[in-house]
Formats: sequence, structure tokens, C-alpha cells
Amino acid sequence: MSTPDPDAPRVAYDGLLVTYKTGTTEKRSATAGAATMQRILRAPATASRFAATHRAAAPALASTRRLAIGADLVRPSRKLSEGELDTLMRTLAADPAVAHVEPNRYWQRLRTTSAAKAAAPNDPGFEVQWHFRAPDGAIETLAPDPGVANRGGIDVLNAWQYGRGAGVVVAVLDTGITAHPDLDTSLAAAGYDFTSDALNSGRATDGRAPGGWDTGDWTTEDRFLAENGGCVFPGGQSNSSWHGSHVAGTIAQITGNGVGMAGVAPDAKVLPVRVLGHCGGTTADIADAIVWASGGSVAGVPDNQNPAEIINMSLGGFGVCDANSAYAQAIASARQRGTTVIVAAGNNNSDAGSFTPASCPGVINIAATGITGKRAYYSNFGANVALSAPGGGVYPDDGVSGQSVRTGFVWSAGNRGLTVPGEPAYVGLSGTSMAAPHVAGVAALVISAAMQAGRPVPTPQDMREILTQTSRDFPVRPLRQIGVGILDAAKAAARGAGAAAGGDEPTAVRMVRAVPVTGASAAAGAGNLYRIDVPAGARNLQIRTYGGKGQANLMARVGRAPGPDGSNAALSSTRPGTTQSVQVTIPLNDSYFVRLIGGAGGYQGVGIVATYTAAQ
Repeated sequence: MSTPDPDAPRVAYDGLLVTYKTGTTEKRSATAGAATMQRILRAPATASRFAATHRAAAPALASTRRLAIGADLVRPSRKLSEGELDTLMRTLAADPAVAHVEPNRYWQRLRTTSAAKAAAPNDPGFEVQWHFRAPDGAIETLAPDPGVANRGGIDVLNAWQYGRGAGVVVAVLDTGITAHPDLDTSLAAAGYDFTSDALNSGRATDGRAPGGWDTGDWTTEDRFLAENGGCVFPGGQSNSSWHGSHVAGTIAQITGNGVGMAGVAPDAKVLPVRVLGHCGGTTADIADAIVWASGGSVAGVPDNQNPAEIINMSLGGFGVCDANSAYAQAIASARQRGTTVIVAAGNNNSDAGSFTPASCPGVINIAATGITGKRAYYSNFGANVALSAPGGGVYPDDGVSGQSVRTGFVWSAGNRGLTVPGEPAYVGLSGTSMAAPHVAGVAALVISAAMQAGRPVPTPQDMREILTQTSRDFPVRPLRQIGVGILDAAKAAARGAGAAAGGDEPTAVRMVRAVPVTGASAAAGAGNLYRIDVPAGARNLQIRTYGGKGQANLMARVGRAPGPDGSNAALSSTRPGTTQSVQVTIPLNDSYFVRLIGGAGGYQGVGIVATYTAAQ
């Protein structure tokens, strides 16, 4: 169970999720799980604790359903105060059969900033999509804004020579999709609506429904306020966002049809999965949707006939993703089926390690940059961010304030309806919600390039390495950690096709913990590249060289190799001679690349070894 953060924003929830330990009877049987819950709540110790702490009886629990991951959704018989909820969660979590207890909270689409909506331009709207062009400094403008040099685009045009996404399915777990002349909705009916609560879904009764259509997520009516039994707190009400359509358009908007705008992977298929409704989406519904979208079975839902190679989730909220949580287990199951899960880092200008699903193990977590290549001021950051992609800016020069300009927004499909769907439109938005689908689209390009070249489909771990190792260095070094670089579509697709692209990471000599690699030699200015994969929970990483003769300079970097000359190294040791050493007390669960570069006269016969303390 996670400890509540007193500074966390208020969130609405619908019951509790109880996850049982592997191997227990409760994990195997929903009936046994329900019996255990009743046993815990009827225990004299539970009654005494509630009476002493809250002057109230312990609530009864009703088992509602079992999730695909084996967790149970249970609901208290009465509304609980925050203190009572905490006591209940701690009481359940203390049972030996229970691995994790969490609120079945509502998660939200990540809030975006919008530019003025624009009608479809007379000419194809690719002219405003700076984020797809090469970051070559060409001046971009959208009248009446002043021009700005493009240093933030991802170079999509040069990627399409390797593939355009054909044969790849990208599941968009979001608000669903709307009918739009520039969106391929051929899989919309094959998608599914996982919003199970009637207030949230907008349907007359509880229950899930076929189809991935967006029927609106407005909360402007008083019935949606928490004080009226709804789920939105004062100040949080809004019109329908059509968020899923914008995300889907970025990934695979119809391209070359003389209408509207382009998509990153125009030949890929988007499978819309509605998980966000009027109240956002609950953990239980989103976890089941992750399993289903990746090809797993969910009770009461027909199996997905279009399993996704990629899942995009531009949603989330405050809270650390525990490894035993429903989110983490669902993502782990998707990865086991070969599905790459890409998520948005969040728009709170805060450490993404405190947000879910951004902090979930196994995801590719994406921060946002703007047209100048700088970190977008709103973007979350931190050690668990894999790389950055265009999320769009709001103010001139990707600043933090000023008069809003439209040039730097990310442009894609939208809708003019305030509540239910209305007239299709094109909309400029900014947010990490916009950055993640750029990466999802490029991941589709990588897979199609691999298939076209007769190569194996990259695994989720392969995909992470392809995207990070082919990323482009930031034009200006960011003050916060937002990954190893900016997404580069052309280099990633080339790597997927088997062409040499990006850095020389694939040539690195793999090291094993505490096993020396000996006999290294290199001339001045040349060097050898090594790689050590550090597991989760490791401590006290040390990489050192010894023996031999000459001058050997040690340069290291996480996720990417330092440049051939040692540039962009995060760690370095350049003492005279061949004995060098770098240390990291709390290393990342990632690959550390080490370049051993020859100084004056080079080096001969040098050994290198990496050690760390493994997690207990």
C-alpha cells in the first residue's frame, strides 16, 4: 500500500483495488478473495481499531468484480472520510495474503493549453506542422506570429522511405475517437469503451460497451460536482476535450489526401479504446483496457481481434506507481505479450517519478520540448524520463510567459462541439499528451520498417533502445532531466530497417558485473565502447580501469554512448595514466555506456570492470 501524500491534490475514487500475492488461494479464486475481505473486516481487532480511531463501525465491503490481472474491485458500504479510508487500506494491506491495496481512483487526460481553433486550410495543413519537419533551423510562422527557427521537429519525411506504419496497430487509451474526414476510423467499431460507471460513461446504465467512439467528456453540469455525488471538484469543470482524436491524429492522420493535416505513421491503424469519460477514468477500467488492448482476455469483454503492438496513454495523475499496483501489473502483462507502452510524463513542471503511469516500471516515459528544442515549461522531468518529443510551446521562444503564440503548438484533428460531437476541426494544443503520440507514431514506423526489411519486430526493450539511442542531442542542454535527447523519426526508422543510424551503441562490448574485460588498446583519439546493464534496485555502481600503459580517459553516459570524442558524457575520469574510476551511489535501472578514449600516445593492455551491489 502506498503512503498518502498530504500535499497531493484531491482525487475522486470508486472503491478499492486489492491485489493478492502470487501463489495465494485468493489470487487464484475471487470467492476466496471475497471471503478473506469479510474475515478481515469482521475481526474484533478491526472493530476495535475503527471504534477507537474514528468512533465508528468498520464498513462492510461488497466485491464488485475481478480485474484481468487478478485484483479485486471492492466497494465500502458507506462513504468514508479520508482517515477511515486510510485505516481501511492499512487494515487490508496487513493481511499476509494481500500484496497491495489502492483506491480505484479516477485518472484524467493530461490538461493541455490550446491555440485558437482553425478551419481546414485551403492547402494541406502540413505547413503548420513544424513538429514533423527536420530541425534544420528553417523559419516557421503562423500569421500573425513572428517567425521562429525550427530546432524541435522530428524529421518525419525522411523516415517514410523505410516504412509508413503499414501492418501496425496503435491502441490509443483515451477519450475515444470522433468521426473526422482526416481520421481513419476503420477500427473505431472494433475498439471498446471500458468506462463502466454510468455517470462517467454518459450511458443510462453501468457497464462497458463495444466501440471506441468519443461521445464527449464534458463536466459543466452540476451533476458532475463531487458535492452532488459526482467526481469533479470546484474549478475543475470543463467542456468536452476531444483529446483522443487529437492524439490519434498525431499518430496516424490520413496523409496525402489533399485534406487537412498529416500523421506520423499514416499507414498504421489506430485502435481507439475509451477509458476517459466525464470523470476521467478509474484504475480498474484502465488496467483492464491495457490488458485487452495488448491481446489479453478480460471477463465480460470479447477478445480484441486487433491486438496492438503499441499502446499510447496520454493520461495520468499524481501518485507513485508501485510495482504491485494494478497499473504496473497490467503494463507488465502487456509487455509480456510484446506490446510497447508509451506514456506522457505529465504537465505539472514536477518530477515525473511522483506521477502515474509515468513512474510505472516498463513504460517509455516521454517529456515535452517545443519548437526551439527547449524543455516545455510545463513538462514534467526526472530520471525516469526516457526521451523528449514535440509537445508544443505556448509563449514566444518556448518561454514561461508572455503573449500566447500559435506557431509553436502541435496541430492535429479536433472537434468544435462543446459537449457532444459537433463540426470536425483542426486544433493546436500543447502538452506531454501531444509528445507521447509522436513517439508512438515513430514506434509504428520502426516496426513497419523492420517488417519491410524482413527483420524481427522489436521487443518493448528493443524499442526503448532504438528510440533513445537514435534520439538527437538537445540543441540547448536542459536544466532538468528530460531523457537522453529529442525523438528523431528518420534515424529511428533507419535503425528499425537495419541501417546504421544514431550512435554506435549496437557495437558496444557487453560487460557482466564484476567480470573484467582485459587487453583493451587504442590509439590517441580513438577508443573502445562498453555497456553495463544495471538492474532495478542496484546500488554503488563503480566502473574502473586498471593495468596496461599509456593514457586512457573514461567517459560514461546513461542510455546513450558519449560522443567519440567524449562529448556529452555525464561521468568522466581523466587522471594521468590508465587507472580511472567513476561511481554512482544510486544508479538508474538502465544501460550505462562507457567509452575508453586514448589520450596522447593512446593506451595498451588496459582492463575494465564494472561492479554494483544488487538489490536484496
